[in-house]
Amino acid sequence: MRKQIAAANWKMNKTIEEGIALVKEIINADIKLNKNNEVLFSVPFPYLSTIKDLISSNGYMFVAAQNCHHKKNGAYTGEVSVEMLKSIGIEYCLVGHSERREYFAESNQVIAQKVDLCLELGITPVFCCGEPLEIRDLLSQNQYVSNQLNESLFHLSTEDIKKVIIAYEPIWAIGTGRTASSDQAQEMHAHIRSVLISKYSFEVAEDISILYGGSVKGANANELFSMQDVDGGLVGGASLVASEFIQVIQALK
Repeated sequence: MRKQIAAANWKMNKTIEEGIALVKEIINADIKLNKNNEVLFSVPFPYLSTIKDLISSNGYMFVAAQNCHHKKNGAYTGEVSVEMLKSIGIEYCLVGHSERREYFAESNQVIAQKVDLCLELGITPVFCCGEPLEIRDLLSQNQYVSNQLNESLFHLSTEDIKKVIIAYEPIWAIGTGRTASSDQAQEMHAHIRSVLISKYSFEVAEDISILYGGSVKGANANELFSMQDVDGGLVGGASLVASEFIQVIQALK
């Protein structure tokens, strides 16, 4: 069975003191999970090592970076390379989050470069994809997401694509309080898996975790995660509240 994952994305929130308190509360909840479950904390760059040390004794918890640069190194003031992340033991990295696409004009081609660098250095990319409201209103979401996959992932070998986690995030349901219904989430996740089957194989597609990322919270996590092709969530606002994120974690299959 593929991994079922609760991934917290703190974005640009929390002081280090607040972050430590949040993670400690989650750890102290003594959540019972099975070997197929994972929890990721995608935290701001300054906190990566601190949070990593905090969870080091928890075998199902990991730290993820929220971004990386698409070049190996160089004169890119203020940027963080994949090599830097690797040097401090980071094992996961978000790539292509909708906010990076929208606010920083990251293209599918740039995101493909980030994916490649992560895989080259043994970091698991959490590849984000999803459509804006105008695309959903045109009923063109399947084609839109298929194009994102094609341009950013489908150059990968069979062995490499199996190392990628995919997060579907309908942009119209991020931070708006508006959530795709569980049926809408399942429909897109099933589409993504069908596209993976067409490009690779059924066996490969069945092993790839696809997370849902659109206003996931304690109240809807059970229903969303019960869908056949929804393998957990990429959680924004609810991951900043320990009691909420604990409920999300407990909802994992």
